[in-house]
Amino acid sequence: MFNVIGIGEILWDLLPGGKTPGGAPANFAYVANALGDRGLVLSRVGDDPLGNALARELESKNLARDFLQIDPANPTGVVKVRFENDQPRYEIVAPSAWDFLELSAGWRALAARADAVCFGSLAQRSPVSRAAILEFVGLTRGLRIFDVNLRQDFYSPEILRKSFEAAHVAKLNDEELPIVAGMFDIKKPDAVETARALRAKFDLRLISVTRGASGSLLVTDEDVSENEGLKTKVADPIGAGDAFTAALAHGLLRGRKLDKTNEFANRVGAFVASRAGAMPAFPAELAPNEHEISR
Repeated sequence: MFNVIGIGEILWDLLPGGKTPGGAPANFAYVANALGDRGLVLSRVGDDPLGNALARELESKNLARDFLQIDPANPTGVVKVRFENDQPRYEIVAPSAWDFLELSAGWRALAARADAVCFGSLAQRSPVSRAAILEFVGLTRGLRIFDVNLRQDFYSPEILRKSFEAAHVAKLNDEELPIVAGMFDIKKPDAVETARALRAKFDLRLISVTRGASGSLLVTDEDVSENEGLKTKVADPIGAGDAFTAALAHGLLRGRKLDKTNEFANRVGAFVASRAGAMPAFPAELAPNEHEISR
C-alpha cells in the first residue's frame, strides 16, 4: 500500500440536482483510496456547516480527516456547476478556505512519507496556497504529478512553469494542451509531437493527455501509448479526469507497462463518468488484485 496524496482544493460542487463533494485533489485521493492505496486529502475548509459536512463526507468515504485544516475566517469552497452540451461549466467562488493552505508540522512530516502527490494549478490561484503547495511538493521524494486545471482566469504562464518544473508527470486534457503549448511557444503539427515537446521542455518522465470519451495519450521519452477509450453512458463527467489521474498513479507506482496503465486509467475514468458525482462507490473489480495484473 502506497501513501498517495492530493493537495489543494476541497469543495462542494453545486449541481442542478444538489451538492456533491469535490475538488480535483480530493477526488484524486478518494479514487486512490478506492483502488487500494492510502489516499489522503490535504486541504482546508471553513469553520462553518459546509466545512463540517465535508469532514463528515471524508469519514463516510473512508478518507482520513486528519490533514484537513479548519479556517476560522474564510468560508468552505463551493463551485457552481451548469452544463452546456453535456459539458460542465464552472463558477469557482473566491476567496475560499483552500486559498489559505498552511504548511503545518503535520503536513511536513507527511511529505517525508509520501509515495505520490498530485497537485494542480487551480489551488495556486492564491499566493498563500501556491507557496504551501510548492514547498510541500519540494519536500516529497515520491512521484510528483501536476494536474493542469485551466479554470476561469486562475492560472498564468508562471504558475504553470513552476509547477511543470516541480513535477515528474503532468496530466492535461486535449483542450488544455494547445493553450499550454502556445504559452511556451511550442508549435508542433499534432498532439503527439506537442506532448513530446512539452515533456522534453520540462524534462518530465511522462505527459498524459486525456481526450474525454475518445481515450487518452501517454508520452514518455521512449514510448507512446494511445487508448481509444471505452463506450459508456455518461451520468456526468465531473471527476472522471481525476479518477484517470489516480489510476495512472496506481500503475506508475507499480511499474506497470504503459499500455496496461493507460487501459486501466481509461476504465476507471469511464466508471466515474458513468455515475453521478466525483466520488461514487467503487465495485470490487476496479480494485485490481496485485497478483492478477502483469507488468
